[in-house]
Amino acid sequence: MIMAPRKAREREMLVESMYSVIALLFVLVTCVELCDGATVVDVYRLIQYDMAGVPFGSRLASLNHHAASLHFSPHADLSRTVLMIPLRELNMSFVKEYIVERKPLGGLLFLLPQMFNLENKGGMRINHQDDGKEPLKDVLAELEQTLIHSNVPTCTLLQYPVYFAFENDNIHAVLTDIKKNDATGQPATATTGGYKFVVSAPEPKKVVSPTITNIQGWLAGQKTDDDASQLPTIAIVASYDTFGAAPALSVGSDSSGSGVVALLEVARLFSLLYSNPKTRGHYNLLFGLTSGGPYNYNGTRKWLRSFDQRLRESIDYAICLNGIGSWENDLWIHVSKPPENAYIKQIFEDFSSVAEELGFKVNLKHKKINISNPRVAWEHEQFSRLRVTAATLSEHSTAPELLERTGGLVDSRHFVNEAAVVRSVKLIAESLARHIYRHQGKNIQVFADNSSLEVNPSYIQSWLDVLSQTPRVAPFMLKDDPFVMALKKELEDHTDEVNLQRDVLDGMFTFYDSTRAMLNVYQVASVTFDLLLLLVLGSYLIVLFSFLVITTRGLDDLISLFRRPPSRKVKTA
Repeated sequence: MIMAPRKAREREMLVESMYSVIALLFVLVTCVELCDGATVVDVYRLIQYDMAGVPFGSRLASLNHHAASLHFSPHADLSRTVLMIPLRELNMSFVKEYIVERKPLGGLLFLLPQMFNLENKGGMRINHQDDGKEPLKDVLAELEQTLIHSNVPTCTLLQYPVYFAFENDNIHAVLTDIKKNDATGQPATATTGGYKFVVSAPEPKKVVSPTITNIQGWLAGQKTDDDASQLPTIAIVASYDTFGAAPALSVGSDSSGSGVVALLEVARLFSLLYSNPKTRGHYNLLFGLTSGGPYNYNGTRKWLRSFDQRLRESIDYAICLNGIGSWENDLWIHVSKPPENAYIKQIFEDFSSVAEELGFKVNLKHKKINISNPRVAWEHEQFSRLRVTAATLSEHSTAPELLERTGGLVDSRHFVNEAAVVRSVKLIAESLARHIYRHQGKNIQVFADNSSLEVNPSYIQSWLDVLSQTPRVAPFMLKDDPFVMALKKELEDHTDEVNLQRDVLDGMFTFYDSTRAMLNVYQVASVTFDLLLLLVLGSYLIVLFSFLVITTRGLDDLISLFRRPPSRKVKTA
């Protein structure tokens, strides 16, 4: 009878002690690192690829480090720190020091102005001549080439991800706070607090058998009764895909976009002529939208090799369009055959005479191709390798290096001049018409303004907008990508016998997925705050525990908990 109340009391004391221990453990765990979510940001990972087995670009995708700005202490250890760098404050010598010389970093986050954002529709139609943003464009171009051609450190202790994001009010507020913390000379750590950047992303995997898709359209010419031979053909070609430091941002408004738009408008104009037997020319017109352009014009080579010999021999010449959306007074015709060649002379005379009438100049530049070297700088060189006369019309006077001017971060809608694209279309259409209808040397405008055959600026503008919002890096496009299907449908509206040619991108490139992610920004409390909170909560629990013991068991029992227990000798006595 006496033992039961005693056991119940002991059980009650045990339960209360357990509750106290659990509460203390909970407090200790929660005080290790208290965080408040600050913001969530869309981020775009630096491209990861191998070229001939050599790794390039960012090799990691996940991120979990504290953040710092460029105002960090000179002796700070950045091996577990993400540097947040606005493009406006970028120092290229710093980037080369840390990336090229392989100094340890936890990660890099570059902040780009909104004018480079493909979703920024508000600045889509601003004339790039009036905004004075060219210095930023030059800095970003240099940064992009450095990142593309540098393999980010791949040692186990030096791996780090590189991301891009766009400036906004939330990210600006975070950066301002980070700069204030850095100004104190104490980097953000678990001890001092600050901001923590977290990206939860799976390990990047190889893109298996990336697909390239060529799109071909055809306008058949008019044969005469006494003409039994095959009609000659003129090919108009443009590569539509892109490559850049961030695949999810590589829209190529100029480098490939302007050429694609010009091809579509030329196809629309000639479809009006060829729809009427009375105005149909005695030339076939072949339109080709090719893929794999940044990778040695891989798709163009496969497309040409799919031609039968008869079609290939019927091609008088091919005009390839490359970057014709941001020029002022000069365009260039690049050729592989010598200027004395009869076809080359005819092409140049047709284009230069029309250009003179339109108030600008076209220049001719000859560059021989090296048959033993598989590398080609211009799309027309793939034609020249098969002995087909071809030329590239471009605003650039010099040939690009590998993976240069391929529609990267700097090639945004903000820097494309619609008027330049309209003038380019007029030049191409009029030059082709004079050759097809044998109007050489005559001041005749087939596509005159205010006529039913005038160039349509609204059509050009709408397609420029579409291309400027559509990343088109071939290895990351779907087999039946909606954009490819849209191009196919548009060609079907203006040409006949439209078909797709799908193939696998081959060569020396290997690509990896994980191109975009969500960055979670957390504000981390310092250890001083944690200790203070622990002290307050601990004091509260002690007071609560004492109160409960006093009210349920009396003050004597509370005092006995802290009284030293008697020794065994005393108990024995």
